Amino acid sequence: MSDHDFESSGSGASATYPMQCSALRKNGFVVLKGRPCKIIEMSTSKTGKHGHAKVHLVGLDIFTNKKLEDISPSTHNMDVPNVSRTEYTVIGCDEDGYLSLMTSDGSTKDDIKIDPELVKDKDVKKFREEIEGGKEFLATVVSAMGEEAVSQIRDAPNC
Repeated sequence: MSDHDFESSGSGASATYPMQCSALRKNGFVVLKGRPCKIIEMSTSKTGKHGHAKVHLVGLDIFTNKKLEDISPSTHNMDVPNVSRTEYTVIGCDEDGYLSLMTSDGSTKDDIKIDPELVKDKDVKKFREEIEGGKEFLATVVSAMGEEAVSQIRDAPNC
């Protein structure tokens, strides 16, 4: 019996890929404690006469903004999440804050909830009223490791 769990993605892409710890860079991405993170700080320390250099990584979870840390030998591989950003046109927002987004092929995506912090100084109710009044917005959705979240909402440019 195998205890491997392989997650599949629609495009056939893996959720993560390995990268040697010493090749990671600040502002890049890494998986820390099972969560996709953006690296905000990293330092390398040499340990002992026969020890290996260790890399201390500090990252922010790209979905929760929680700070996570880890230490790994510089020669070891760490998982790097495949992070993608997709821009959608906002076509609606329900009472619970779930957005209705138009995809590039014209279908709708209705499973992402908006963070009230993203609608500037407005609350979600006022944001819904603006959409219903004809104002257009674009939402940037970040996806990694099977999770999605709206990272930004901005006014659509006038064409």
